[in-house]
This record gives sequence, structure tokens and C-alpha cells, in this order.
Amino acid sequence: MGKLKAIPKFKTEAEEQRFWESHDSSDYIDWSKARRAALPNLKPSTKTISLRLPESLLEHIKIEANKRDMPYQSLIKSWLAEDVRQSREP
Repeated sequence: MGKLKAIPKFKTEAEEQRFWESHDSSDYIDWSKARRAALPNLKPSTKTISLRLPESLLEHIKIEANKRDMPYQSLIKSWLAEDVRQSREP
């Protein structure tokens, strides 16, 4: 590999983002020396949504959540995640 270019100093995150969108990082970073990073406390970004459910369905979900001693929103998320995971399996 040839000599690496110096990474410029950026004034803003947006400026840095524009730079990396148009430049190859391998010109600036020796990826052969990279190490895997572990970020155990990093939580995935979440987005609040509004979901209309029939009241009877919501009541049944709340009963199931209560049986599991967990918030009903957490139960809904776990069911959705499990369903998506299963649907992606070959």
C-alpha cells in the first residue's frame, strides 16, 4: 500500500459526512491494522410510532404482558422482532 493521505480537520459532522461520501477511506486508513470494536453499552436508535389497535386486542396484549411481568410495549417489540427474525431465516 502506498503512503496514506492525512485525514482533514472537519468543522462540522455534516462536512465530515460529505467528505466520506465522496472519498475512499482506504486512501486514508490502513484497514489491515484495524481491530474489532466492542460497544456493549450502545443502544440501537429507536423511533416512536403511533399504532392503532382494537381495544380488545390491546387488552389481550396487556394481559399477556402482565403474565410475563413486562411492559406491554416491550412484549409487542419482542413479538415483532421474533416474527421478523423467523421470516428472514432461510
